Amino acid sequence: MTLLVATTNPGKIREIRHVLDQAVAGLRLLTLADVPSVAEPEETGLTFADNAWLKARYYALATGCLTVAEDSGLEVDALDGRPGVQSARYPGDTYPDKFRNLYHELTPHPRPWTARYVCSLAVAGEPVTGETRRLFACEATVEGEIAPEPLGAFGFGYDPIFFYPPYGTTLGNVPDERKLAVAHRGKAFRALGAWLAGRPAVLAPRITDARP
Repeated sequence: MTLLVATTNPGKIREIRHVLDQAVAGLRLLTLADVPSVAEPEETGLTFADNAWLKARYYALATGCLTVAEDSGLEVDALDGRPGVQSARYPGDTYPDKFRNLYHELTPHPRPWTARYVCSLAVAGEPVTGETRRLFACEATVEGEIAPEPLGAFGFGYDPIFFYPPYGTTLGNVPDERKLAVAHRGKAFRALGAWLAGRPAVLAPRITDARP
């Protein structure tokens, strides 16, 4: 089986490969670097699920491949769920810049600054007569808090400021395998791996955990 993972983000690719290699024997994973270049779609969805399906459908139609796409980000309760679907486009040229801007917004709000990571994914089938079907979708979360300051050199994105209480530290301060055991992307792609391996095929519900 060949599956196109619709991303060029090296951190995401590393995590997805780690999960799916363990879950599905003989799976051949491609990324956008392995197929002819196409312009990126505009992510106009109002939810993570909207954007995941938008991207999966777009790249399946553009490449002819069975395609999985995900959209993920950080929801901060004190900011009414922002940055949410705008996480990658939150103000700041680098993630340290984004952290500073986020802390500036959070300063008037009392701690703890509760938050969650969300990962929504969708699988688009190989196109038939110019269209494709959504074969599988799920969404996963992990609950935590915004740490008072960045900590850790592992992971990527907002990991250095995402404090996970059961670990007593940020997800940026633990190695990939420990992060993926609890993180949103690990949960979502383990569900995908189970589906790819031939277990019951469903549009899965939101996979979450109770607030620590």
